[in-house]
Formats: sequence, C-alpha cells, structure tokens
Amino acid sequence: MLGVLRRKVASCASSASCLGKSIYAVRPAVSTSRNSSAVTQEILLLPRQCGHARHFSHLVLPGNSLKLRPERGAMGNLHASLSLQICSRPFCSNSDDLVDAVVPYMGESISDGTLAKLLKNPGDKVEVDEPIAQIETDKVTIDVTSPEAGVIQKFVAKEGDTVEPGYKVAIISKSSECVESVDHVAPSEKPSEKEAPKPPSPVQEKKEEDVKPKVEIAPVKKSKETSPPPKRSATEPQLPPKERERRVPMTRLRKRVATRLKDSQNTFALLTTFNEVDMTNLMKLRAEYKDAFVEKHGVKLGLMSGFVKAAVSALQNQPIVNAVIDGDDIIYRDYVDISIAVGTPKGLVVPVLRDVDKMNFAEIEKTINELAKKATNGTISIDEMAGGSFTISNGGVYGSLLSTPIINPPQSAILGMHSIVNRPMVVGGNIVSRPMMYIALTYDHRLIDGREAVYFLRRIKDVVEDPHRLLLDV
Repeated sequence: MLGVLRRKVASCASSASCLGKSIYAVRPAVSTSRNSSAVTQEILLLPRQCGHARHFSHLVLPGNSLKLRPERGAMGNLHASLSLQICSRPFCSNSDDLVDAVVPYMGESISDGTLAKLLKNPGDKVEVDEPIAQIETDKVTIDVTSPEAGVIQKFVAKEGDTVEPGYKVAIISKSSECVESVDHVAPSEKPSEKEAPKPPSPVQEKKEEDVKPKVEIAPVKKSKETSPPPKRSATEPQLPPKERERRVPMTRLRKRVATRLKDSQNTFALLTTFNEVDMTNLMKLRAEYKDAFVEKHGVKLGLMSGFVKAAVSALQNQPIVNAVIDGDDIIYRDYVDISIAVGTPKGLVVPVLRDVDKMNFAEIEKTINELAKKATNGTISIDEMAGGSFTISNGGVYGSLLSTPIINPPQSAILGMHSIVNRPMVVGGNIVSRPMMYIALTYDHRLIDGREAVYFLRRIKDVVEDPHRLLLDV
C-alpha cells in the first residue's frame, strides 16, 4: 500500500507543485490490507473568493487518497474547466453616505400613527427638510422630512404601516453614486447546459408508463337545452352587485373622532336644552361697522365673535358649566378656553382659543381665522387643539336648522349654533319678520342641572339680542 501511495504522489507532484500546495497523506476510510479493492480519491481544495470571506471548493480526482491544502496564489494555474464565482453585493463609495429619514416626535398624547402617503419615489432627489411622507395620527397629519439633501435609495416602510416616533421610513443617499457589482462567471461555465434537464432513458419511460394508471375519459354529451336560471322568491331582496360598492379603510382621525364621541355617549348623562335668538341687533351692528372694522383690524367682523363673547359672559355667570367631574371631585376652572369645532376634508377638529375672556372682537376673529386655515391645510399642531373648557359648534354654516350636539370629552357642555331663518315673530303686539336662530346646549346632567342650563342659554340669548350688555356688563 505504501508503494502505491508513493507512485500516486509522484504522478501528481507536478500538479501539486504548480499549485504551490503541501501534500499530506490521509488514512483511508477502509481496511489497509493489500487485498483491499477500496477505491481512493484525491481531493483538491480550491479557494473561492466571496466578499471578504475565503471559501474552499473541493475538486475530486480518482485514484488517490490525498488531501491538498491551498495557499495564496494558487488560483493562477487552475484548469480552465474550473469556475470562479464572486458573490455580488451593492456597495457605495463611502459608508457615511447613507442617512435615515425617521418619524418625528408627534406629541405627548400620541404614541403612534399610520403612514398615510409616500410623497416621493425611490430615486427621486430631495432637499433638506423636504417632506417625503405623511403620517396620519388621531388628531393631526405630520410630515416626515429628509434630514439631508440627496437621493432616496429606498423606502423601508410602506403605506398603511403603523409607525412610532423614531421609526425608519426611508434611506437617503447623500451622493447618489452607488454601484452594484456584477456576478463574474468563467467562460467555460454555460448556464443553459446546467439548467437543461437530461432526457430520460427508455427504461425509465417504460417504468413510468407502467406506474401511471390508465384512465378512460368518457365523451361528454352536450345538451341542446339549457336549464333556465332559478327564479327569485317574492320575499328575497334583490341587493345591488358588489361591483357597485367601494370599501375604503377609515382614517385614524375619523376612527379617533368616532371613539371619542361614542365614549361621550357611554360616559355622560347627555341632555339638550333649546332656545331661539333674534339676530336682528347683532346683524345690524355688523352691517354698520364692518367696513371700519376691516380697515382698522384687517379682518372681517363675523357672528362667531359675538357668540364667543356671549359664551364667555354666560360661563362667568354659570361657572358650573365651565367645570368638569374628576372621579368624586368637581374641578372648577377659573379660566375660559373655548374650543371651536372646524370641519375639514379629513374630519372634525377642535382648535382652542386660549384665555378668550381677555380677548376683544378683533383678536377673536383673527385667531379663529388662523386656526381654521391651519386645520383645513392639515398644519395645525397638537398644542393648538389640547385642552379647552367649553365648545361651540356652528352647524349653521352648512344649513343645519336644528341639532343635538355631543359633548367633547372631557368637557361638560357644548353650544350648538344653527342657520338663520326669517320667521314671523310677535314684537310689540305686531307680527313681523325676524332673522331667528335656534341654539342648543348639550350638557352632562350628572354635573349640570336643568336650571343652570336654562340660565346659561338665557344669558346667551340676552347678550346676542342686545350686544350693549357686554359694554355695560349687565
């Protein structure tokens, strides 16, 4: 056996020397007797480069039991039939080239949001602080901006995903020069030949035919007469086809509004009291001073500022309406923050007028216009909607004649305004036409009794019908 090994080593010495390898004898796995018919093999370990790791391929040559270990520089004289494959991976010129665009901080009361819309596509160029996506929360829509100028390499999140502050949305490449290496395959390797399956032998085809059962298919006779469709019973409703329906997921803002309003109904003992207001004097006041008001303050004089001032007076006269229940306690507020309900295309929002009892008519009108524009454009912040001790909802701008508004938690009451309609009224014993408005106060009956609610609406009515009371504080 030792003689055989010497001859085998000598026969492959030339190939081993050209490869620069050391030769080590390996014990055969079978018996070493001279009568053994075991077939030995020669194994060459060929290096193959893939990324930064070094791997070894095995080349098996019959006739010897030798193991060759490669050293550096051994790839130069390999046989042409051997192939060299290099794994492909994308790489950039600089690892510091990539930056992440993440979800910004959304406020203390908001823990997550929904990725509503991607404003850019992969490969688009962006500037610093340019919006690339929009996050929809329970209250507002927040933009995800690019931290650096560059090119969007890819988006990590997709539309509809729930994201939290700090969540990675996209990867931005500052230099936009990113190259991807190509797989290198030796010319001797032909993929088409490897992928092509070998034709089966005749013996195998016969075996497969014997295994497969023969199934006889009977010819199908086509009947000329077709059965009529089943007739619907008279009581079965005929529903429209599903193709005429559209299913759209609710936005987070709409779901939040629905949850809060339903919680309001489940928690509060809701009761609504109505009254009507003659708008003659307030409309006359606005008509007389609207031009001078715009010239001095740069904003139009509306009816909302008159109702806000009337609500402030009524809340000061009935402080229980400005209070709130907290467990077994009642919290009285010595300030007046009035929320104004604003309808937007995305849903209902309620920006807050802070310390409105210290504002004049011009400040109220300016603040309402600014908050309404922000709410419509979706740029209003969380802080501008937080808090509020009382809410006013003006459904009259949409033509509502009468409604029962729902309390905005955690407040205790809400005032509903409606459309102005000319109706016949008895004034001084005569029937005359007057512009009238129905007003409604929905309140938490656990805290506010009917007497306080009626007095509150009466104060609103008195101030609106005679605005001079605000000047005299009577």
